[in-house]
Amino acid sequence: MHVSAALLLELGLILVALGVLGAMARRLTLSPVPLYLLTGLVLGEGSALPVPAAGEFLRVGASIGIVLLLLALGLEFSIGEFTASMRHHVPSAAVDLVLNAAPGAVAGWLLGLDGVSVLALAGATYISSSGIIARLLGDLRRLANRETPAVLSVLVLEDFTMAAYLPVLAVLVSGGTWWQAALGMLVAVGAVLAAFATSYRWGHHVGRLVAHPDDEQLMLRLLGITLVVAALAEYIHASAAVGAFLVGLTVTGETAGRAGAVIASLRDLFAAVFFVAIGLSVDIGELPPVLPAAVLLAVVTGATKVVTGRYAASRDGVGARGRARAGAALIARGEFSIVIIGLAAVRHPVLAPLVAAYVFVLAVAGPLITRFTGARPVRVR
Repeated sequence: MHVSAALLLELGLILVALGVLGAMARRLTLSPVPLYLLTGLVLGEGSALPVPAAGEFLRVGASIGIVLLLLALGLEFSIGEFTASMRHHVPSAAVDLVLNAAPGAVAGWLLGLDGVSVLALAGATYISSSGIIARLLGDLRRLANRETPAVLSVLVLEDFTMAAYLPVLAVLVSGGTWWQAALGMLVAVGAVLAAFATSYRWGHHVGRLVAHPDDEQLMLRLLGITLVVAALAEYIHASAAVGAFLVGLTVTGETAGRAGAVIASLRDLFAAVFFVAIGLSVDIGELPPVLPAAVLLAVVTGATKVVTGRYAASRDGVGARGRARAGAALIARGEFSIVIIGLAAVRHPVLAPLVAAYVFVLAVAGPLITRFTGARPVRVR
């Protein structure tokens, strides 16, 4: 078997750099996520330090990273409690959609974009980053906080909305008709609802399949089932992250605690790869011309996300500090916005660099704002 020396060298140097940056961040009691994102930007397209051999591995590893992040998050909760929380937060999802899609739509209209491009930009400003937020909640030790179920409910409901949105956008971008888009939306939404109902009704069998006294067997079974479910979720135009999260919810009790422990190191490794890959997707050379507009849009939609989070947390009776934390936690944008722009970039030349700059600004600023909002200094793990 041929081993690529270039791949090993590039990947090794990247991991060493991430280790140094992660240690620096933790010494400063910060999450390392912004530094990982900046590393990806420095190594991405248009930079002076490209990583052609490791690039493909990082992009594939990013898919595994988002799955592991949401699996670990799901292991912290039970499906019954979380389902009740989601039903309670349907009004929060409506507020989220109106407040955060509208700025993107208005910006697209002011820029003179066509209807499909306006729809794409609205989606990019609407959807928060499940991957970044999941990592932040763990890094800042907020998983047990009272506002966290509200934040997670908003995120999962956003992902369900994406199950309806992405098929519509894909059909329209390819030149299809509105009735074809509506049909694709109905099929995707129906499949997602069926998958969630199946998980709620029979998901406990997954926990039985996963359970095993040997840690290696536990890890292999859990990861195997999670990746299969994540793949099926992607196939029906849902999110792989939602599929992984649902698997985590079905594993409870002592098995959930052990499962979280055995996948922790693997999750941290691929999560770091995921954040680097987000930075890699941004061409640093295209940022300067669109940066002022991207920052302005980021400021507006960062504020609307704060309002969304505060409203969602208030529905759970959370205090002022908790509402502030919930609002800040939702600011970060990431993987879904990049997917959206990948679909719609051909529609208008300004769309791809604008959204790339916008996503990067909030992917870096969101974790920093979250760290210093509503909490006393803590040393992250």
